Amino acid sequence: MALRRPHILLLSALLVCVFALAIPAGAAASSCANASASPSSVTSKTAMRTTACLLNQERAKRGLRKVKFNGRLSKAAARHARDMVRRHYFSHYSPSGSSFLHRIKRAGYLRRARSWTAGENIAWGSGGRATPSSIVRAWMTSPGHKANILNGRFREIGLGIVRSAPTGSGATYVNTFGYRR
Repeated sequence: MALRRPHILLLSALLVCVFALAIPAGAAASSCANASASPSSVTSKTAMRTTACLLNQERAKRGLRKVKFNGRLSKAAARHARDMVRRHYFSHYSPSGSSFLHRIKRAGYLRRARSWTAGENIAWGSGGRATPSSIVRAWMTSPGHKANILNGRFREIGLGIVRSAPTGSGATYVNTFGYRR
């Protein structure tokens, strides 16, 4: 179905606080390198590649095409992850009211787009719950986050991972999805 007006999917109304989830660390095997590595033990780029690999595995299991990295979506995601840690909040909306839509527009993702769709997932975890595999498992147990991951319209992905959490130690993840024409 062709979209005639810009639409945004903010299906992730439920915020995931990975710290509180009781998902066993070895619940699913992965062929993605560093899936169980703490973000503090690998480079940010490695943690992002691993997270994207895990998300694409979930999509592939259901016959969906892979999403590819987009620098502008990653810029928006990284800015939001840093802002949540710096200002100690956890939300799709900043304390000043900036939304996901504002962030992707500011990063230039929607420039010259005739139609588009986008979504955002956020999470944070500490200890063993801060690994890419733990974060992706948590998103897959949340209906809104899972719907974003498995949305067949999305073609691009942006990731921002910060080696800290809004409440202290851990890691904060922001995952943006998009499609534009």
